[in-house]
Amino acid sequence: MAGLIKREDIDEVRQRTDIKEVVDGYVTLKSAGIGSFKGLCPFHDERSPSFHVRPQVGTYHCFGCGEGGDVISFLQKMDHTTFSETVEKLAHRINYTLRYEDGGTGPRREDVGKRQRLLDAHKVAAEFFREQLQTPGAAAAREFLSGRGFDQAAAEHFAVGYAPQGWDGLLKHLTGRGFTQDELRLTGLFSGGDGSDGRNSRIYDRFRGRLIWPIRDLTGATIGFGARKLYEDDQGPKYLNTPETALYKKSQVLYGIDLAKRDIARSRQLVVVEGYTDVMACHLSGIQTAVATCGTSFGTDHIKIARRLLSDDGTGGEVIFTFDGDEAGQKAALRAFEEDQRFVAQTYVAVEPNGADPCDLRLSHGEGAVRELISSRRPLFEFAIKATLKKFNLDTVEGRVSALRAAAPVVAEIKDPAMRPGYSRELAGWLGMDVDDVARAVAGAVKRGQSGAAGKTGRERDQHGRGQESNRSVQQSPGRDRQGSNRPSDREGGWGSGAPSRQQPNGRAGTPYGQAGQHSYGDGGYYDGDPSYGPESGQPAAPGPAYPRPDLRDPVVRLEHQALEVAIQQPGLLDANQWEQFMQARFLAPMHVAVHGAVRAAGVSGATPSQWVETIRQEVPQELRSFVSELAVTPLPAQNDDGLRLYCRGILNRLQDLQITHLKAEKLGQLQRMDPSADPEDFQRINRELMELEMQRRALRSE
Repeated sequence: MAGLIKREDIDEVRQRTDIKEVVDGYVTLKSAGIGSFKGLCPFHDERSPSFHVRPQVGTYHCFGCGEGGDVISFLQKMDHTTFSETVEKLAHRINYTLRYEDGGTGPRREDVGKRQRLLDAHKVAAEFFREQLQTPGAAAAREFLSGRGFDQAAAEHFAVGYAPQGWDGLLKHLTGRGFTQDELRLTGLFSGGDGSDGRNSRIYDRFRGRLIWPIRDLTGATIGFGARKLYEDDQGPKYLNTPETALYKKSQVLYGIDLAKRDIARSRQLVVVEGYTDVMACHLSGIQTAVATCGTSFGTDHIKIARRLLSDDGTGGEVIFTFDGDEAGQKAALRAFEEDQRFVAQTYVAVEPNGADPCDLRLSHGEGAVRELISSRRPLFEFAIKATLKKFNLDTVEGRVSALRAAAPVVAEIKDPAMRPGYSRELAGWLGMDVDDVARAVAGAVKRGQSGAAGKTGRERDQHGRGQESNRSVQQSPGRDRQGSNRPSDREGGWGSGAPSRQQPNGRAGTPYGQAGQHSYGDGGYYDGDPSYGPESGQPAAPGPAYPRPDLRDPVVRLEHQALEVAIQQPGLLDANQWEQFMQARFLAPMHVAVHGAVRAAGVSGATPSQWVETIRQEVPQELRSFVSELAVTPLPAQNDDGLRLYCRGILNRLQDLQITHLKAEKLGQLQRMDPSADPEDFQRINRELMELEMQRRALRSE
């Protein structure tokens, strides 16, 4: 049974993983000062680099779009994997064995090793097929591509290959690279091996004399292949795909998703086409959000992938289905409409009047025609309504009544209730019936649908796209951990352990790191697998009225800002006295007050170096998490380690000097309000305190 990863193992994976090494796989980074690197942001288009990485604190932040987080959230966003999948992937990368809560288990090490061998075999096979496309024997494959309007550059971009006509070309290549036949039987790349003697029977290449497309998962790993026949003597089907394997589940894969995922997430648009060449044609025409199913209709598992990429939370997004204009295409569109309610995003259909698919359209009318096809999309429910009406003879009263009964539930399914009256009027026009009669029929269908939905559980309603998203992490009241106790963190010490109080600037007690209800790791030491880990949307929330952006033109506010940068980036350079002074300091800017409170809470909770920045980020309100990432990566003005230490000490001394000034002003005010003769002892005490504060300030300034 799958378990929740122990918190200490999550921390260990984060600490051992070099965030720069991971980010380097996606972004070209250049030095930007001591311990800082920058490059072009992978989350939005930009010409000047504003994406910063600080390996020392394990944090990244983009000053352009506001994205920020740790190595786990970076990989989640880039590969669109769940939290657990990401931690397991990073653990495998550093050869670390994870432990799980409550006796649960993750993938066994031997299973992880077997899976990696399968992935390695697919990677080598994909390279083999690509190389074969350039051989003399692949002339028919190159002709096919050329005839569809794809040149060599297009073939290379989509990694198209060719399987030679022999029986064992790939088999010899893979066994020559060290793979055993027992391993290769599990790949789906070979046929045979299923005789009475089982494992000892002969295997041979499954794909022979065919054009090959690699099918990849969200991370870009090849998990299967699609093959198109080229020769008349090939008795197999026109298209032949990898069979079901441990890697390849056809109901869960989308061709082109590895190339399209960034654009889908960025534009919140998904275009579903019917074939590999259609995906190629769309991408080359500028529709880089196109994907295709692999030998199956677009179903529930595909929708789960799409919703994750689209951030399908009701705040926008669109899914566009393209189908051939023939009868089969009409049926496919109606099948898609049956799944429409699983989306919160608006669904559309784009059908070329003459029945041309995107590949044919590009070939005959150019790339602009493909873009026009997508832009001509119509709401899927409109298409479904008209397709329903076509089944009836609208020239008779009986036909029109039957058509209304069939079409009213379709209108009732429109997700936006404000649009239903408009489509009720449209339906009345198409039927030639009274608008009120149609409106009553639609209202009745809505009522019947609601009464039917009322009997479903919250989970069932969620699965059909109705009701709230009950599958998100459960919100718990502040101050309670996942076991239901109200106990504070029992770990004292750590950085900043001298903090005098847990009190937060908003008046509530500071919660331990990972308090439930904050989409974090949980007080029990694990993360609940919520895919919304970190900032939950593609863009960080803008600071609200309670948190206006600090005005750094104000010298005091600027000093606060610099002190927070030092405390977050270089906690190890602060000695015990500096930490005590920092913890007791008073901040003025609301954003600074909130972050200062989070630093205090992180210090009290005993956060380790690997947890430090993420602990602070989880302690602030959601809209300030990006601000914490910004503070964590802003380059500090120092040229070397000695200069860095001097700068940090200087900033903390200036902050302490400022606090002394505040305290002196308060005590001078007290003296002015006092009658020395009425309370001579207090008068003398405050004078002594003023002298001590002045001596402290002179000592600081002498440094």
